[in-house]
Amino acid sequence: MRTVRATHNALAVSAANAETAINTEQTLDLSLLCSVDDVISLTPRRENNADELTGKEEPDTVYDLGRTAEGSLSFPKAQPQHFAFLCAYALGVCSTAAAGTGYEHTITPMQNDLDGARSNPSFTCGQKYAGVLKRLFASFFVDTVTAQFAADSWVSINADLKGTGKATDNVIQETVSALDNAESLTLAANGVHGSTAQDRLDNVHQIKVELDSGEWTEVEFSGVSDADPAVITITDPGGAGATVNYKVLYVPTEAAWGAFPSRVSETPLRVAQLAVAIGGAWDGSGFVGGRTLAAEINSIEWSLQNNLAVEFVPGAADAYASRAFREGRSQTLKLDREFREYVVQQYMDSNETFGVHLLCQGAIFDDPHKFQVELIFPRVAVLTAPLNVNGKRMAEAGDLTVLEDDAYGSVIVKVKNLQSGYAA
Repeated sequence: MRTVRATHNALAVSAANAETAINTEQTLDLSLLCSVDDVISLTPRRENNADELTGKEEPDTVYDLGRTAEGSLSFPKAQPQHFAFLCAYALGVCSTAAAGTGYEHTITPMQNDLDGARSNPSFTCGQKYAGVLKRLFASFFVDTVTAQFAADSWVSINADLKGTGKATDNVIQETVSALDNAESLTLAANGVHGSTAQDRLDNVHQIKVELDSGEWTEVEFSGVSDADPAVITITDPGGAGATVNYKVLYVPTEAAWGAFPSRVSETPLRVAQLAVAIGGAWDGSGFVGGRTLAAEINSIEWSLQNNLAVEFVPGAADAYASRAFREGRSQTLKLDREFREYVVQQYMDSNETFGVHLLCQGAIFDDPHKFQVELIFPRVAVLTAPLNVNGKRMAEAGDLTVLEDDAYGSVIVKVKNLQSGYAA
């Protein structure tokens, strides 16, 4: 049954397998438990002829310049899989090794471009919009990622997405030629989706008839057969027997992509499980040295921007974009902590670089292996660290810039879970 309830929405992605080329759909393999507010949308590109000599004061034509797509994914109770999926597509390189009965995914930034049309790997996305529409999107890219670790709360991660705009709907409109006093319409080739008579009836959205040229009248309908092609019972529009056009808006027998895959359940991460170290160094296999921070932390936020430009370039159709170019990756860390000592201020005074290590662990899946997210920043520096008052306590808000280390790059994300890979 059709419904407007947003809680009936669903969203799935091709998490394990990246697209082999831009605008080439992959099979959806994972449904995501994201925020109820996350809606993927198409962005039409339209232009009228107001600047052309039409002989009129106002425009009389609209040009269709194709479309792009955009959306966001928000995980207020982040699980390791959410970090793995978003970071694999945001950073671009994901290698996987066994970790007991599970896997450890090591994710690092991609250098240069994936291919001539893509700087980063792309994934396919499908969304169910309540009970009205399902839409399959090709070539979505992760443009930004923000992970937040705030005291006494869940770890959260969210991302902004950009897409080329190539999309396939499960709702189509078909023109049927029939008499203007018909009591049934037979579709050209399709059945109507639905296992029951009521399901099939709900999956017919509209029927209208052109009784006079350019004049469309709504037609009532009361039943849909389970035949292929389907026969729809309608109310006689009241014509005299002339042949006219009907337009039928309906959901045909669903394609395979319309059956969304199942979700994977993992431990949501709590910030109380977070271990933080600053001032140490990554040696290629572990983080050594540094100062451990604990109760003084109010929050930590990691932000990554790919600055992706989705472009319409020569040699491709103009219905949707055909290139996604990363104009320059940048990252920041924000450290809000109690002002207990002068360590961070001294890093700023001396313009010293240092490493930062974050480790958040959940339940054990194969002792000693746990569901976990590890973020390693081999080289950061303090830009500003203003002092402030938080309630009755002195605090400092460190604005750290993430730098690219010659040996180990700018960031290393390690995720342990039971999934065999991402963005492969």
